[in-house]
Amino acid sequence: MVIKEVLVENQVGLHARPATFFIQRANEYKSSIWVEKDDRRVNAKSLLGVLSLGIIGGTTIRIIADGADEQEAVDGLVKLVESGFAG
Repeated sequence: MVIKEVLVENQVGLHARPATFFIQRANEYKSSIWVEKDDRRVNAKSLLGVLSLGIIGGTTIRIIADGADEQEAVDGLVKLVESGFAG
């Protein structure tokens, strides 16, 4: 299992379009992937789950992956968040 924290810096946070990019990227990996904010954990491959966290700019989230490509999954998703969801 790999866990990494990342700061969501873009103003709108993880809503609508950025969340869609995030979920599409998460679905490219075989590992089980979750996103945590505070004490809530949701499936990173679920749009409704990710949107339900209400992640806004300036929020620190944890990306957690468990599986065959867990390190690659966490690294790829952290890079996407750090890029401001530049696809």
